[in-house]
Amino acid sequence: MRYPGRRMQIAWIFPGQGAQHIGMGKELRVASRAAASVFAAADAALGEDLSRLILEGPEDRLTLTANAQPAIVTVSLAILAAIRERSPGLPPPSFAAGHSLGEYSALVASGALSLEDAVRIVRARGRAMQEAVPPDVGAMAAVMGVDAGRLDALCRDCAEGEVVGPANFNAPGQIVIAGHAGAVLRVSKRVDAEKGRAVALKVSAPFHSALMQPAARVVEASLAEIDVRPLAFPVVANFDAKPNRDPTRVKDLLVRQVDGAVRWEESVRAMRDEGVTHAIEIGPGKVLAGLVRRITKDIRVHSVSDVASVDALAAFLG
Repeated sequence: MRYPGRRMQIAWIFPGQGAQHIGMGKELRVASRAAASVFAAADAALGEDLSRLILEGPEDRLTLTANAQPAIVTVSLAILAAIRERSPGLPPPSFAAGHSLGEYSALVASGALSLEDAVRIVRARGRAMQEAVPPDVGAMAAVMGVDAGRLDALCRDCAEGEVVGPANFNAPGQIVIAGHAGAVLRVSKRVDAEKGRAVALKVSAPFHSALMQPAARVVEASLAEIDVRPLAFPVVANFDAKPNRDPTRVKDLLVRQVDGAVRWEESVRAMRDEGVTHAIEIGPGKVLAGLVRRITKDIRVHSVSDVASVDALAAFLG
């Protein structure tokens, strides 16, 4: 459906785990004093040189869940700081959203969480998610060519007393499942037999499945120690794909996100239906831009990760 004649409304969207790479944010850290200050603040909050790991690696340490999560939040918010510094006339967003981990970046952008609290919590979140399931017990697979209703039925049929179910509703025709390795394999074989396609993902744990319940309790305890401030604009929550501006709901939504599915397709459609016309992907990579384009043609997307893309914002929004 087209929405002719809509006035411009902007959403800020933030990537999740998997977007990390060595050297991300390096150019902006040098070019922007505001971005450099975000790197420094994250280092101080964690009591370690996270910046060096981000900029120099090694890659095997950066990709560890406990490191990748605070690293991506730090870089995403450093990029946002550079945007605000170099484009002071940028209008505020009507909404923000983040894919899984990216919801923390969105909440910091909204003013609900401090950068320092966010990086400490996602460090604990990353460790807890990694430790919730022993190695090789869990798995994830991307499923293409099977609709959500049929995939849900396949997961129920193939569970056989184990955990398996949709973990990420990313875009039309792309759903990620997670759970016990055996159950994920059984579902994948059924998908292939029904002329769909299932691709095993190289991940360290079955994220956003019921097996993450121990990690949810860790996140709950970590969030209990911080204050949530008023949100300057609504953040669309992964758990229910609805815009939230109530600070009293933030903690519960973040806890339920850990072992609940990421409803990214619904989140993008919700923002579209609320009138969003432009989205700025703020963080490493361009994965979310690709997903948004698959979900709707009514939102233009611009990915920002370096000086050139920051400077191109004016033309994108013009």
